Amino acid sequence: MDWDVIVLGAGAAGLMAGIEAARRGRRVLVLDHAKKPGEKIRISGGGRCNFTNLHIAPERFLSQNPRFALSALSRYTQQDFIARVNLNGIAWHEKTLGQLFCDGSARQIVDMLLRDLHAAGGELRLGVRVEAVHAGFRIETSDGPLTAASVIVATGGKSIPKMGASGFGYDIAQQFGLRLVPTRAGLVPLTFTDTQLDWMRPLAGVAVPARVGVAGQKISFDEGLLFTHRGLSGPSILQISSYWREGQAITVNLAPDRDIAAEAQAARALHGKKDLVNTLDLPEKLARSLTEGAGISGRLADQSKKSLALLADAVHRQHLVPAGTEGYRTAEVTLGGVDTRDLDAKTMEARKTPGLYFIGEVVDVTGWLGGYNFQWAWSSGWAAGQVA
Repeated sequence: MDWDVIVLGAGAAGLMAGIEAARRGRRVLVLDHAKKPGEKIRISGGGRCNFTNLHIAPERFLSQNPRFALSALSRYTQQDFIARVNLNGIAWHEKTLGQLFCDGSARQIVDMLLRDLHAAGGELRLGVRVEAVHAGFRIETSDGPLTAASVIVATGGKSIPKMGASGFGYDIAQQFGLRLVPTRAGLVPLTFTDTQLDWMRPLAGVAVPARVGVAGQKISFDEGLLFTHRGLSGPSILQISSYWREGQAITVNLAPDRDIAAEAQAARALHGKKDLVNTLDLPEKLARSLTEGAGISGRLADQSKKSLALLADAVHRQHLVPAGTEGYRTAEVTLGGVDTRDLDAKTMEARKTPGLYFIGEVVDVTGWLGGYNFQWAWSSGWAAGQVA
């Protein structure tokens, strides 16, 4: 064999797997069609890379079998990756909700991984297109054929195709008889029909804290919401998009942990002569849109209990039916993928094809927004690297 291990994909999971396999003395080659490695790492977190989360837990991952991720996540934890970051002298901070970011550039994480791969004796080849993977692991590439004892597929999902994302990893899985869970865009803005956009578009750019859920489901997220020209975005919307399915309504509370009606009632004595809009402690554009939508106007003192109840519904109990999502073009992740029933949870190896491994986003494991998907990449890559 030309190589002991060939890793397909030089993203977070692929580089991690390559490092770990090379540290075991394996002859490792990491291939990627891109001209630069780790581009999704580089652009993530606004260029600062949200590299993990302090609150990793299996219930914060979506999969046909959410327990599948537990083995890898518990054996290579967020604390293990933080220790690696610290060892490399990379300064970091917690932004919110356990999300850890580099103080400097995301490039520091990419450089750390490349240094570790080189130090372990692994080789990286970029700009190499993989054309086919044959049984016995003969790999046809744009640079000619290669052979390997093991192949680790870390080609990612379909999200952000302008960066070269494709479904190639799913094709390999099907070729070797693995099942696939249907894929769809996750962590993605939601779009709406023109009727609903009539009131959303004028609010484009307005951001507020919100509680967003799916009607009839227990799950909800308390994070920022952003109005856009196409619909809704922001962390709360990206989070719920992974749980939302076409035709379902989402519930939106634009002032969570507040009682708008009670606040307005209490403010009447002091601010009764003020325009209702100016007493709501919401962005003015939003306050005006909500009051107009509820058919309410005038001074605070002139509002009846019924009108304040209508206002409360408009603020706290929006039921909206998205038309769809912005799709893979802007999705941060791909939901679905290689069916975990066909993989060993400890090693990430295909049950019926020894020596073939699937890791990272190509697998049907998708984390919440906020560093969860990077931790899955590190953990699943580490797991495969221990045995491939």
